[in-house]
Amino acid sequence: MARQAVAALCLVGAASFLVVAGPVVRPVRRLRRLAPAPVRARPAWWPDRVRWAAILAGVAMSVVVGGVAGLAAGSLAGVAADRLLHRIEPRAARERRLREVADLPLAADLLAAALRAGAPVDRSALAVAEALGGPLADRLGRVGRTIGLGGTAIEAWAHLRTVVGAEGLVQAAIRSSNSGAALAGALTRLADDLRAERSTAAEAAARRAGVLIVLPLGLCFLPAFILAGLVPVIVAVLGDVL
Repeated sequence: MARQAVAALCLVGAASFLVVAGPVVRPVRRLRRLAPAPVRARPAWWPDRVRWAAILAGVAMSVVVGGVAGLAAGSLAGVAADRLLHRIEPRAARERRLREVADLPLAADLLAAALRAGAPVDRSALAVAEALGGPLADRLGRVGRTIGLGGTAIEAWAHLRTVVGAEGLVQAAIRSSNSGAALAGALTRLADDLRAERSTAAEAAARRAGVLIVLPLGLCFLPAFILAGLVPVIVAVLGDVL
C-alpha cells in the first residue's frame, strides 16, 4: 500500500511539473514587472520541468516494481519519458507556428500590393508587419529592418526560413534581389498556391476523417450483427441437430 502511495505522489508531482502555470502577476506589482529583472542563470546540468517530470515517472516505476528489476525499469521509463516528452511541441510554439502558417498568404498579398504601389522592399515589409500583427509580423519587421540597415537579401529573408510554407517566398525575394526580377507577381502566385494547398489539405483531412469513422462504426456494428444474425441461426441448427 505504501508503494502505491509513493508512486501516486510521484506521478502527481510529474503532472504538476508539466501543467503548472506561470506566476500570477498582481495588479499592485505590474509596474515593477516593467523594470528589468536580474537574470538568474541556471546551471546547464540542472533539469528542466520536463526532465523533472520524467525523473518522477521513473521513480514511480521503480517503486511499483521494486528491487533490482524496479531500478532497471525505472531507469528505462525515465529515459523513455524524457525523450517522448521533449518531442512534444509546446502549446505556445504550436499556436505560433499555426498562426504564422495562417497569416502567410495574406502577408504575401499585402507585400505584393505594397510593392505594386511603388514602395521599396524594406518599407513594404515594415508596413505589412505593422498592419498584420502576430508572430509573422515580428519576422517581417526584422526583415525590413535588416534591409534598411544595409543587410543582404539572404541575411534579411533568413528570418522567414523557419516558417512552414515560406520557402518559395524567401527564394523569390532573394532571386528578385539578385536579378532585378519583379517580386510582386511571384508573391501573388505564391499566395494563390498556398491557399490552394490549404484547401487541398482540408479536403484530404475531411476524407481521412470519413475513413477513420468507419472503424469504430464497424467495431460497434459487427458484434450486433453476430448476435442478431449469426447466433440465432447457430442456435437453431444446434437445436435441430441435438
